[in-house]
Amino acid sequence: MSRAESTTPAERTARPDTGAAVLYVCAERGRLVPTLAADRAQSEGRAYATAHGLRLVDVITDPYGEAEPVRRAGWRLVRALARAGTVDTVIVRWPAAIAPDGAAERRHREITWLQSHGVRVRYSWAPLAAGGDGG
Repeated sequence: MSRAESTTPAERTARPDTGAAVLYVCAERGRLVPTLAADRAQSEGRAYATAHGLRLVDVITDPYGEAEPVRRAGWRLVRALARAGTVDTVIVRWPAAIAPDGAAERRHREITWLQSHGVRVRYSWAPLAAGGDGG
């Protein structure tokens, strides 16, 4: 992990902007309707933000397939927004958007990193959203 990706909370430039959120979408393309999962993730994420009084400052997407989050350009941008204090919430449809189920340790590492920067993760998929805190 590079120095830029391992910033400690003391190296943050600002406190997280309360109520500011980024919607992160990394969804597998379907065979019949390739954009269906990404479209649903975006519409559910926007609805979640509205329902919870969050201001979306950006929607960031990555192509599905890379298991290591910090190798994805979009996820690195999510981290940069967290590091800069631009957002206090990251909205994803479900945990596998951060890292696939087979790479849960990577997902936990990323959620812990975000939390150490004062940023929370929220899931927009209804069954998970009803459960509250994503991490």
